[in-house]
Amino acid sequence: VQLQESGPGLVKPSQTLSLTCTVSGGSITTNYYFWSWIRQPPGKGLEWMGAIAYSGSTDYSPSLKSRTSISRDTSKNQFFLQLSSATPEDTAVYYCAAAKSLHDIVVGTPEYWGQGTQVTVSP
Repeated sequence: VQLQESGPGLVKPSQTLSLTCTVSGGSITTNYYFWSWIRQPPGKGLEWMGAIAYSGSTDYSPSLKSRTSISRDTSKNQFFLQLSSATPEDTAVYYCAAAKSLHDIVVGTPEYWGQGTQVTVSP
């Protein structure tokens, strides 16, 4: 399974940060898999943001839940991240990731990782 992130590398404050993860070599509807977004701000550790399950149900980090939305397009085998009201503190490398265990993703050890994409929030 391969995951590839895409989206704007620069977002202005107060705008919505939107990213796409394109999956190949496997289906996002495969039973029991979770498809997730993780980010790493400069000089900080990994932060789990949320996930969408094979069933389409979603789960979010409590600290980001009010600003985060994860959705999917099964016809394109893609899932998406939207983070509203972006601030400079949202500047990070954003990764998409997948695993059968949501716990594994949350603790930073998913089965599959994308290569990551840098997003900078700046005027």
